[in-house]
Amino acid sequence: MSDLHRIAVLGAGVLGGQIAWHSAFKGKDVVVHDISADAIERLKAQHEVYAAIYAGELGASEEDLAATRSRLTYSTELTSAAVDVDLVVEAVPEIPEVKTDVYKRLADLLPEHTLVVTNSSTFLPRDFADATGRPDKFCALHFANLIWLMNVVEVMGHAGTSVETLTAVTEFAIEIGMVPIPVRKEQNGYILNSWLVPLLNAAQTLVTNEVATPADVDRTFMLNGARFGPMGMLDVIGMKTAVDVLAYWGDQANDAQMLSNAAYIKERFLDQGHLGLATGSGYYSYPNPSYEREDFLSVPELEAVPSIVSLLSADRTS
Repeated sequence: MSDLHRIAVLGAGVLGGQIAWHSAFKGKDVVVHDISADAIERLKAQHEVYAAIYAGELGASEEDLAATRSRLTYSTELTSAAVDVDLVVEAVPEIPEVKTDVYKRLADLLPEHTLVVTNSSTFLPRDFADATGRPDKFCALHFANLIWLMNVVEVMGHAGTSVETLTAVTEFAIEIGMVPIPVRKEQNGYILNSWLVPLLNAAQTLVTNEVATPADVDRTFMLNGARFGPMGMLDVIGMKTAVDVLAYWGDQANDAQMLSNAAYIKERFLDQGHLGLATGSGYYSYPNPSYEREDFLSVPELEAVPSIVSLLSADRTS
């Protein structure tokens, strides 16, 4: 059993909020930190949504949920959030400068024994190891969205990560019900996002370039038995993370299409306050998105043929 009992989660976004709630549900004492008081208030409301999900999908009792709430605290002060913690889970935006600044401010605040992990979905531990001030106690621990269903976590160290750190972090993952996947070499995107980001970028390209509607992209994926498709995945991941990742790697690779995809999501969703599942609006509306309807994948009636053909007959010269 690990000695990681008191956890600080930095970032009250989609995954930070899920990691905090799930860790508390599994018996850990958790403090969530965010610089935005509004983000904290939104997360508190979202945690009540998770309470209903855990009751409905995991069979959590009222006693379980009350105990989970009792283990959660929230803070906008980094100094207080860092007091006496055993593990820090960094889940701030996927912007290198933001992460580096957080690590540098943390360095003088944490107890000597505290381990630090990044939940980054794309960046490498070595990018931030020195900034933490404790490179031997630092590694990546990347969770998947919908943590109560996708209970997979990727563990990736850097050259200076100690075996003791990797052992304790892996034990922690198992203690909160995760399946730890060891990433044997540092790789941007780890395992999951090495195939997921190209998939989502390709799907978004079809929508950005008006080749297909979001629903039709998802239908081609879901007809193989998936619960939702790439556009639904973007809603779950969150539009802010999607824009950050596509914009960063589009710039790094000088990829005009990826940058265009980032701009599309930003203009149509992010700038309008539609963050996806977290705000109830993205490519679909939540709860009860249309891809959950029984008729979403059904064979259409013959009466639908004219409307389908009208799309095929539209101007295709551009």
